[in-house]
Formats: sequence, C-alpha cells, structure tokens
Amino acid sequence: MKDDMHRFAMNPNLQAAIVDLDGTMVDTLGDFSVAINAMLQDLALPPVSGQQVERFVGKGSEHLIKSVLALVDKAQSAIVFEALYAQAWRSYQAHYERINGLHARIYPGVQAGLEQLRARGLKLACLTNKPTAYAEVLLKSKGLDGFFERTHGGDFFERKKPDPLPLFKTCEILGTTPHRTLMIGDSSNDAQAARAAGCPVLLVTYGYNHGEPIRQVDADGFVDSLANLDWNGGD
Repeated sequence: MKDDMHRFAMNPNLQAAIVDLDGTMVDTLGDFSVAINAMLQDLALPPVSGQQVERFVGKGSEHLIKSVLALVDKAQSAIVFEALYAQAWRSYQAHYERINGLHARIYPGVQAGLEQLRARGLKLACLTNKPTAYAEVLLKSKGLDGFFERTHGGDFFERKKPDPLPLFKTCEILGTTPHRTLMIGDSSNDAQAARAAGCPVLLVTYGYNHGEPIRQVDADGFVDSLANLDWNGGD
C-alpha cells in the first residue's frame, strides 16, 4: 500500500517533533522476546512466541510482564500472581539489561527521516514508554542518540502514554507549543496521547499496534517509511 503522506501536509510552522522508539525507530521485538522467554525459563513457565509478545509491546515493562504472566499462568490467585510478578520483574530487568539492542534493528528510512527533520530546524525529542536508561542505551547503540535534544522514558514523568502528560511536559521542556509539535509513532498509544495533548500525529505503518490494524487509528497521516516525509505541501 502506498504512503498516505499526500493527506498530511508537513506544516512549515512546526517547531519540533516527538518521536516514539519501539516500533517507530527500532524494531525491538527480538529483544523483548529473548528477555521475556529467559524470564519465563527462570520461573519454570512455558515460552511464548514473538507474535504473542508483540501484542503486549508499547505500554511499558509492567504491562508487558503482567500480560505475559496472565497468558501463560491463568490459574494463579491474585496474591500468588503479585508474588510471581515481583520475581518476574527482577528476572526480566536483569535479562533485558544484558541484551538491550543485541536483537534489535533500525527500521529502513529512519535515519534519513530524522536527518530531514533536523535539517528543517526542528527540535527533536524521543518519547517512549521504555525505561529512560534502556532507551538511552538503545539509541546510543544504534547511533541515533545524537539526533535528540531530550530522551524521556516511561519512568521520566508521573504517567505514560496514552496519557497526554508526557507530551505536554516534553513540549514544555523543549519550549514548543503542542499544536506546532508533531508526534511520530506506531500505535494508538501515540495517537491518543497526541490527540489529547493537541499535537498533530503521524503514524508509521510497520510497527506494533497491539495486534490491531494501524490504519484504523485516528491520526493525521500514515507513512511506510520516515524517509518518505513529503514537505512539498508546506513549501
């Protein structure tokens, strides 16, 4: 399917772009799958497939771990589940820290797209629900850290996307206004947060969207590659 960027004229008055990480810039499903299955092995629980893990990516580590545990161990009581979760959290964090970035790859066109945004003089921030420390390590390992003035993870503010607070706060830190700050993401999380914050939103078509069709999400436009940003509508 062709890009729908002709329906999304890049506003020449944009001041900044806030860019999601997992599923938007970097395909990290391999990292998640390896860390999750190592965690499950530690807990003597059955493994899960990458496709199963993908459905739970995007809402933070807590959501990912709890969703996977609920999937593989449905019989636990609430009390036992919380105890199991505490063990799972420690195991997952240890494994993820060890392999962060090793099984991940930058999506085609991401670097070219970021270069275009920066060439236009836009301030750039990375906003992700991944813990900030992990996000910084991943961006650096993939050579993307130099594009961003700020990197804010899911533990940086009081609430995570899809709450609009992280977008409001990031705009405040960048010194930009929401209606002139483009949110670029891959899921309904990003779109809902942007809509609530008053930011225009552009979604990539190749990322993770909780197993739902991305083009059914309310967004201002969709693009198959960040290299294909079309600025002609604003020139």
